[in-house]
Amino acid sequence: MAVPFRKVSKTRRDMRRTHYKVVANGLVKCSNCGEMIRPHRVCPKCGFYKGEQVVSK
Repeated sequence: MAVPFRKVSKTRRDMRRTHYKVVANGLVKCSNCGEMIRPHRVCPKCGFYKGEQVVSK
């Protein structure tokens, strides 16, 4: 089994991990009530999705 010849420094390890970031979820306005919701989901406030009422509130 291969074994590293030298220890990987903290700097090199952290530079490799620079792209592992937490990003905020995008939000869009509900077309019916204007509430900020996650895209492609039923609005939890009014129950509308793509202009149609899917869940009765």
